[in-house]
Amino acid sequence: MSEDKTGLTYAGAGVDIDAGNALVDRIKPAAAATKRPGTMAGLGGFGALFDPRAAGYSDPVLVAATDGVGTKLRLAIDTGHLSGVGIDLVAMCVNDLVCQGAEPLFFLDYFATGKLDTESAARVIEGIAEGCRRSNTALIGGETAEMPGMYAGGDFDLAGFAVGAMERGSDLPADIAAGDVVLGLASDGVHSNGFSLVRRVAEHAGLGWDDPAPWEDGPSLGHALLTPTRLYVTSVLAAIRAGGVRGLAHITGGGLTENLPRILPEGLGARIDLSAMPLPRVFAWMREAGGIADAEMLKTFNCGIGMVVVAAPDRAEDLARLLIDAGERVVPLGTVEPGQGVSYEGALS
Repeated sequence: MSEDKTGLTYAGAGVDIDAGNALVDRIKPAAAATKRPGTMAGLGGFGALFDPRAAGYSDPVLVAATDGVGTKLRLAIDTGHLSGVGIDLVAMCVNDLVCQGAEPLFFLDYFATGKLDTESAARVIEGIAEGCRRSNTALIGGETAEMPGMYAGGDFDLAGFAVGAMERGSDLPADIAAGDVVLGLASDGVHSNGFSLVRRVAEHAGLGWDDPAPWEDGPSLGHALLTPTRLYVTSVLAAIRAGGVRGLAHITGGGLTENLPRILPEGLGARIDLSAMPLPRVFAWMREAGGIADAEMLKTFNCGIGMVVVAAPDRAEDLARLLIDAGERVVPLGTVEPGQGVSYEGALS
């Protein structure tokens, strides 16, 4: 084929296919490290295959979840700390899956940008692979889209897609009743929700991302806020398999106030003792610096509790011990009672 040296090219229009191919080659080892039983092929095909029977399921029901990282991406892009948002992306999806009683099996990502920077994209996707590795989830595919004119400068967006499985009839929530015990699993910080308000608080306080974090020595404000979302998959699956878990709620946008009622049957609510829930210093700083009311805090942020376990009363103590042994910090929060929604007693301390 003759070469036209004067015609327009795709690269000249802003899309570098060679850079995309280089990125795939760069991330293949990271994706390969997430291989688990059921994985059937590596990256590069038009579709990705996974065999749930090879993963140990005899009559599997598939469960799917999708999410993003929200405006936490703005902070990551502005500071250049990119690796953690890949873990965030995985956590936001797989933590939702386990709330249905499902084991996450595989993950796909979508990375869209105006101009592909192979190094930056690789750091993000290697973070995704790390999140998959920690949650025993295979990274079996994804898509990188270079779209000039859609995103400015080094901006990009992320979406994640996780698929899990459970044996038929084992889905959660199930049989939640009055008297059940509500256990909270501690978060690792702000996680991936409420960052539009976080950014407003920092602006109101007159702080830049490179300024020291007001609540701890060492890291910058931006770096401290980018602590990745905690992955609860391994510990929570162990609790489910031990028996006695009746429901799980991932505490994301909407906080305890909005997320816990999603798993409660009609006619039942939850009474939460806020004095049993020590407010981590990052949230105490935001509450003070932004003059944010407690009700707004509890409806926007996780306030230190990233996952809630509703346990049968006769199993709560054993499950708490199991979760602690699995590395979780467990807080008894309250009980399920007749009513509606979440009612609070005490105060955030």
